Amino acid sequence: MSDGDSTTRTAVPRVVLVTGASRFLGGYLVTRLAQNPDIERVIAVDAVSPSKDMLRRMGRAEFVRADIRNPLIGKVIRNAEVDTVVHASTLARPPKSGSRAAMKDMNVIGAMQLFAVCQKAPTVRKVVLRSASVVYGCSAKDPAKFTEEMSARRRPAGAYARDCIEIEGYLRGMGRRRPDIGVSILRLAPLVGPRLNATVAQYLTSPVVPTILGRDARLQVLHEEDALAALERATVSGPAGTFNVAGDGVVMMSQAIRRAGRIEVPMPFGLFRNLGRALMGPVMRSYTTEQLEYFHFGCGLDTTRMRSELSFEPRWTSMQALDDFARAAGVKAIIKNEWVDAAENALLALTGTAKGER
Repeated sequence: MSDGDSTTRTAVPRVVLVTGASRFLGGYLVTRLAQNPDIERVIAVDAVSPSKDMLRRMGRAEFVRADIRNPLIGKVIRNAEVDTVVHASTLARPPKSGSRAAMKDMNVIGAMQLFAVCQKAPTVRKVVLRSASVVYGCSAKDPAKFTEEMSARRRPAGAYARDCIEIEGYLRGMGRRRPDIGVSILRLAPLVGPRLNATVAQYLTSPVVPTILGRDARLQVLHEEDALAALERATVSGPAGTFNVAGDGVVMMSQAIRRAGRIEVPMPFGLFRNLGRALMGPVMRSYTTEQLEYFHFGCGLDTTRMRSELSFEPRWTSMQALDDFARAAGVKAIIKNEWVDAAENALLALTGTAKGER
């Protein structure tokens, strides 16, 4: 078991603080927590104000515009007597017109400051971290499934992955110094869903999808609703520990492209970014190192602990999550199923094989 793991469940929190409230996961988590009558106060924190629609959805939750690197966050936690902190504000890419240095400052330094405040606050009893499966990296040497005790087979090259690894380390360190604080780390698989136009969704909705010649990445994804439900479970009643969170099953990249009705164009890895940019347009330029590696190899997660200890069961499998996004986005197949059937029948006729004889 990893550092800080425990099967002891905590009582329902009284005052919850959630960072990253202007973004999808943080904002909608605040909305869910605010609807729980057993929680007295929900405090949403971000350096950027949420949209008017998100503020309306948050209901009775209180929004505080604050940067977690600022000492103001300490005053908020102490004055409100916060007992549960959910850190969901880690950036996956540099902010607009920002640099890698700015991203690391916001991610790593911000997390260090937040955890230092939590360590000093006598009322804090639980800290939940929204981490990601990028901590395992993506390589040809990866196992079929990563368990929580495993680490990357080679050091991840991407900035987001390195930041997540550092942030997890600082949180576990805080947990060792304050063993009375329950530390929960949720390593979420890549997210897809009707309201979230995330990386995998953008990639699979391109009319022409460049892939790596000789590779067929293993995609294990998580529906946005399951991600929110898992974070809510960890916050309200979950035990301390580190948990992989992903939908059941693995979808091969080629299979996902076919189901979306897209056109796959295999190419050597050396041409993937440049030629892929010509095929997909500017969206290819926005992909980070972690995302390109994921399209190359994919990543499988063992979710045994998610079920046995966190007691969480996803509603959507990986396949269902991808299909739900495609339906909601109105993705229209370029290659229709009847065309595939016609081509298959023509090929079988040429080979003299009846369809029922296969």
